[in-house]
Amino acid sequence: MRAHEATLEEAAAALAARTFYSRYPESPSPRVYGETAAADGLATYESYLGDKFVALGDQPADGDVDAEEVSPFGPRLDVSYPHLDVDAAITAALGAMPAWRDAGPRVRAAVCVEIVSRINARSFEVAQAVMHTSGQPFVMAFQAGGPHAQDRALEAIVAALVEQERVPTTATWEKPAKGDPIRMVKDFRIVPRGIALVIGCNTFPTWNAYPGLFASLATGNPVLVKPHPRAVLPLAITVAICREVLAEAGFDPALVQLAAEAGGEGLAKTLALNPAVKIIDYTGGPTFGAWLEKEAGGAGKLVYTEKAGVNSIVIDSIADPPGLRGLTGNLAFSFSLYSGQMCTAPQNVYIPRSGIRVGDQQASFEDVADAIGMAISKFTGDDAKAVEILGATVNDDVRGRATDIPGLAERLGGTVLLDSRAVAHPTFPDAVARTPALIGLDVADESAYTQECFGPVAFLIATDSTQQSLQRLTETIRQHGAMTAAVYSCDEEVLDAARDACAEAGVALSENLTGPVFVNQTAAFSDYHGTGANPAANSAYTDAAFVANRFRVVTSRRHV
Repeated sequence: MRAHEATLEEAAAALAARTFYSRYPESPSPRVYGETAAADGLATYESYLGDKFVALGDQPADGDVDAEEVSPFGPRLDVSYPHLDVDAAITAALGAMPAWRDAGPRVRAAVCVEIVSRINARSFEVAQAVMHTSGQPFVMAFQAGGPHAQDRALEAIVAALVEQERVPTTATWEKPAKGDPIRMVKDFRIVPRGIALVIGCNTFPTWNAYPGLFASLATGNPVLVKPHPRAVLPLAITVAICREVLAEAGFDPALVQLAAEAGGEGLAKTLALNPAVKIIDYTGGPTFGAWLEKEAGGAGKLVYTEKAGVNSIVIDSIADPPGLRGLTGNLAFSFSLYSGQMCTAPQNVYIPRSGIRVGDQQASFEDVADAIGMAISKFTGDDAKAVEILGATVNDDVRGRATDIPGLAERLGGTVLLDSRAVAHPTFPDAVARTPALIGLDVADESAYTQECFGPVAFLIATDSTQQSLQRLTETIRQHGAMTAAVYSCDEEVLDAARDACAEAGVALSENLTGPVFVNQTAAFSDYHGTGANPAANSAYTDAAFVANRFRVVTSRRHV
């Protein structure tokens, strides 16, 4: 494990400086991962299909689970998984904890980095599993489900190590007194909280699970991984690799166990309320997230949640160049990426009804709306290229909205500015792929735009002024949450006001994005994902608060 010391030091330096750092290459190029890596990964993925997942070894089980995994691109996966014997798993996890605790922070960190390195070597296999459970297009599944998720894992490992090593292992304490000083030796011991539970999501099964998984493991806590029933395979592969590395390093593989569940079982609730479970990481809908915060949090457990929000953009003005083309091109990509099925995808776009300034010209609200619509239509005009950005719709709720935009607009009291179009997938004819839709709303239509409308639809909201746009952004995010916000303006006073508004709302802000950086993307080691300061999430990937409370410090002291 000494081979990972340099990685830990480099990553810690990057985390402290918030500079660019990426340990795992995001390009699926054979020059990076090897000439046969893609074919080998596909073959391994296909070997799982229609069979039992046996790579978990002797994990305690009381039967098998036939998962509900159907690829959004069409095929059923038909993989069955061992059903966790909860009582035996809890006993095994608690039994594995003392040796892992006593190994110390740096050994734990090195073992965790080795796990991530092994996962990285199997990125093509994981990408296929992510693609066919989430509906992400392949390159996105490779990047977000592979190297980007792995970078977030490393970030959590290093953040955990930094926080643990802030505490010295021993210190000599000396207090002046009459005569000889009072002297004591004090030892400080890092102790884990207990068993951690990671509750995975359907859309980003690895990216959203890895921070909590590795933050808990690196701080000494055993982890139960409970995947979404429709996205088990990516996390099953992950858990299998964790167990393999732990065993090779001389630790009990019961430190990481998979908790696949049968349909309607409600295993997440059962595990969340188990007295041995002390930490919970959750990504998903607001209803269950709120239940966890109230019931599990009320029972004294640490609960880290990422839920829904209304990500917002304020358009005030744009310089010329880049003019509307730079703005609309950037937004077209942001709306289209994975069909808007991202917790960071923009939804509410506030535009003054009197229009915006573009250089020395004035563009009306209608001009801006038309330009955004034309940019989307052009960007998604070629079906074969579009599906590599759009991917496939992940569930029936998203499909229902996307296939009936006129009905959605009528229910919301809005106007269809751009309808969603069905896109034919050249490889997977059963995939339901849809282009983004735009619905026009008035700022008075609060009930329409203060709820998350997950999927390929965005609202263009006419306001009385940019000042009102910023006011609505602040109020809606404070009340309903958001993971991202953006502003377009060439007026420094407006930009200052936007920074203040987003600070008040507790949301990260992107300014004047017209190039190859997009509001729905964040960079590990530099960008915080979420803030924990609005209802969309109560934590952030990865700040000190995300890792520091997963362990406690116990002191023993004695006179010298």
